[in-house]
Amino acid sequence: MEERLRFLVLNGPSINLLGEREPEIYGTLTLANLEDLCRAWGEERNIEIRCAQSNHEGELVDILQEARHEVDGVVLNAAAYTHTSAVLRDCIAAIQPPVIEVHISNTAKREAFRSRSYLTAVAAGLVMGFGIHGYILALEGLLEMTGGSRIHRKKNS
Repeated sequence: MEERLRFLVLNGPSINLLGEREPEIYGTLTLANLEDLCRAWGEERNIEIRCAQSNHEGELVDILQEARHEVDGVVLNAAAYTHTSAVLRDCIAAIQPPVIEVHISNTAKREAFRSRSYLTAVAAGLVMGFGIHGYILALEGLLEMTGGSRIHRKKNS
């Protein structure tokens, strides 16, 4: 029997405040609502969805590095670290699973500093401006990239 796909949905700083932080930009759903939505999408397709969130750059790197041999793809909303973190950029470039960069808002239509992403050049794809639904679009993209079946991952020797 084929092992099922595993995707990681990883969120950066202040995403834990969804539902209360600037609802006119980010909506009224909470992080728990977002994670439930992603897990339900996975259950419908027999895909394991792991969710994590951190406000700390190094912890996001640790989570990505630890997951690199355990998941088949990553949906990453690095939040403000998108515009500042060469460390996350280098981590994404160094790991094997494809990473889809996702943003709830259309960052290109916001403050000038948000139009620069350190991550886009090394991400497998980019989804932004679709609200929480962007996470589902990113998961659909990962499913397409993996061919809908488990990919072979490098294992530690």
